[in-house]
Amino acid sequence: MSQRQQQLTADAGQVGAARATGWVSAWNRFWFTASDPLPLAVVRIVTGLLLAWSSFVWLLDTEAFFGPAGWLPAHDVWRMNDQPWQWSWYFASPSPVVHWVLGIVTLLSALTLAAGLSTRLSAVVALAGLISAANRAPLNVFGLDDTLGMLLISLVIGPAGACLSVDRWLQSRLIGHGRTGDAAGQGSVAATIAVRLLQCHLCVVYFFSGSGKLLGASWWEGMALWGAAANSQYRTLDLTWMADQPLLINALTLSTLFWEVSYAALVWPRLTRPWAIGMGIAVHLGIGLAMGMMEFGLAMIAANLAFVPAATWRRWTAAVGLARVEACD
Repeated sequence: MSQRQQQLTADAGQVGAARATGWVSAWNRFWFTASDPLPLAVVRIVTGLLLAWSSFVWLLDTEAFFGPAGWLPAHDVWRMNDQPWQWSWYFASPSPVVHWVLGIVTLLSALTLAAGLSTRLSAVVALAGLISAANRAPLNVFGLDDTLGMLLISLVIGPAGACLSVDRWLQSRLIGHGRTGDAAGQGSVAATIAVRLLQCHLCVVYFFSGSGKLLGASWWEGMALWGAAANSQYRTLDLTWMADQPLLINALTLSTLFWEVSYAALVWPRLTRPWAIGMGIAVHLGIGLAMGMMEFGLAMIAANLAFVPAATWRRWTAAVGLARVEACD
């Protein structure tokens, strides 16, 4: 090999090594740079309230949901999931009292999670309660339950109680009385990991949901939303007036499809992020209002809020008199 070739090979190796180092550095910055846990705290509040509402609905008839003589007997649960066994604490006893108590445990953990009291423990118990309900009553599992599971996993991982929480208030009281505590405003790597996990999970959900819609001819034709609007058994608002507005139906259908497929690409750049989040809020509010799926819509909006920067949240909270959230860490 000539000296020229040797030099070119060495240069190529250096370029490749520098590129690999850059990728590793970018990966570490993305996942492991300490960040403000305020966005995670906002997600925590909404998630806790939605799970509390869902738990309240379960408590309205625990025996129908979880009892041995309910809508789905325990021995038939595996048929719904095509698995020989599903974990659920509702399998521990056939007693109606036990089922009611376990439902109360989930409800209380959801409320304490929303309040930020013993936040990590509350998140773990709440996730266990959600999984137990979903595994015991798969006939009643819908998009809300799936989305709550996605949100709760991040809340278990990250310091969701570091801001806007009873835990933070108690910590500030202890520090004020001379106790030692963490320095404020240092950020948290765990918060970054939790938020990034939720953000990436949401991007995957939207991408595959949009890709699935691409298999439907009605989405390509721009008429898919009319199918939902014209279904009198599925809608909560009378949208039949849209029959005289085909161009509006086309625009709404195709813009929704474009947003969902491109969400993962548009939500990361600062320039297009507000459009992606704003479109998400509009879509899910529309679904909630027009199709009676408000809980699911709010859960998806909560997931979208993880993309709102902490600095933006601080400006908004300061505007309504909550400037003390600056002390979270």
